[in-house]
Amino acid sequence: MEYLPAKHLLHRSRDTRWFGTDHTMNIYRGCCHGCLYCDSRSACYQTPDFDTVKAKADALRILRDDLVRKVRPAFIATGAMSDPYNPFEASLQLTRHALELIDAYRCGAAIATKSDLIVRDGDILDSIARHSPVICKLTITTTDDALAARLEPGAPSPSRRLAALRELADRGLFAGVLLMPVLPFLEDTEENVLEVVERAAEAGASFVYPALGVTMREGQREYFLQGLEDAFPGQGLRARYLRRYGDRYWCASPRARRLWEVFSHRCGQLGMRYRMEQIVSAATRDYGDRQLNFF
Repeated sequence: MEYLPAKHLLHRSRDTRWFGTDHTMNIYRGCCHGCLYCDSRSACYQTPDFDTVKAKADALRILRDDLVRKVRPAFIATGAMSDPYNPFEASLQLTRHALELIDAYRCGAAIATKSDLIVRDGDILDSIARHSPVICKLTITTTDDALAARLEPGAPSPSRRLAALRELADRGLFAGVLLMPVLPFLEDTEENVLEVVERAAEAGASFVYPALGVTMREGQREYFLQGLEDAFPGQGLRARYLRRYGDRYWCASPRARRLWEVFSHRCGQLGMRYRMEQIVSAATRDYGDRQLNFF
């Protein structure tokens, strides 16, 4: 494991509307899930060797020092740029110890991951939830394990993630699904979207939050398009993407409007939260005037 120097681990969020969090934390840099579509490969993030996971040197001391300086308890998001539960975390336990510090300083935590390793830390998440909000977000874009293996070759299967969601929900933790991205021409069918919603509901999810399309930009676009060609030979996906989207950043599914209609209708029938304001309100409502810090 290579270690990178860092001055700070906590960074204030410019916009608190994303799950209500006001700080971000990335203990690792890079990811080995190999997801074809990952936006974190983009050139603007300056991580040319993105597939190699590296850790921040002296991360726990730096995090502790950052937490000591906080006048108010923070609501800390992790998992945006690197999965905090990459395979190395099983032995290094940097994320686990970071959560212990977050708990000790009475802060909240919102975790995004594709790994079922998150269930290992259920005890600490339980402890945090006694005083501060906890949101567990598992990315699931399809329930088809075979399809996911082609799109996310290094990540645990959707079946394992759904089992992890069930375990987190059974503990009483606020956990749900990030249904994003929904890849045009591969995952943007009513059947796929509804199956994710149904399986999430069966697993006890508190929410499903979607993005009915994918992003593409410099540094990531070419990797994604070539990955599609390699994973789905003979289907002409590269040409279809370039013909429809060109150099656009946000590439909405051609079926986005209809998918939103069936998605939101089914979520309504199930009583499933799917709008950001619903999710943040439900996640923070039991923590009194702390909510004022999140908006």
